[in-house]
Amino acid sequence: MIDLATYAARAQQVIAAGQFLYGEGWSPATSSNYSARIDDQHLAITVSGKHKGQLKAEDIMVVDLSGQPAQSSLKSSAETLLHCVLYEWQAEIGAVLHTHSRAATVLTRLLKDQDHLRLEGYELQKAFPGIDSHESELIIPVFENTQDIPALAEESMVWLKQHPETPAYLIRGHGLYTWGKTMADTLRHIEAMEFLMACELDTLKVTR
Repeated sequence: MIDLATYAARAQQVIAAGQFLYGEGWSPATSSNYSARIDDQHLAITVSGKHKGQLKAEDIMVVDLSGQPAQSSLKSSAETLLHCVLYEWQAEIGAVLHTHSRAATVLTRLLKDQDHLRLEGYELQKAFPGIDSHESELIIPVFENTQDIPALAEESMVWLKQHPETPAYLIRGHGLYTWGKTMADTLRHIEAMEFLMACELDTLKVTR
């Protein structure tokens, strides 16, 4: 049985995240998808095709960890499985956010011959768990864009199980996935990644 009070609280967190991320320009129009864990078997996730800056309670639905709707006829995002495998992977993950920012889209297209984004020397790297110095190296994998979501889910899990400290991943020409113990942690990860990607883009402009 799903606890309705917990569901309502998680839905409100998702709605507030959508307003913030849309306001920053990182989730234009109906792009992106967000979720928050309700319990060990269910998550609240955005309904497919909804404007993320105008989310309402009815735009958040419940699915189980296999991505199947729980007592609902609504349709969740086509990328729901990418959320589900993250919650299955680490029980402490409490929220997952996927955005479609300009920086993520352009930077990954420019890195067309690379399967990762390498970050080092940035003070803001310390926004991520386990990093306490700008001297650390942060590797963010870049996966190829595909409509085969089960294959992408499997590919992402192969990487993450080998590199469990990874705080995010990118999909080329598409966007960013990141997660955290709480919604606040996950939003912090997005803000840090957006700043770092913008810095990398600026650096490319100067050096090319």
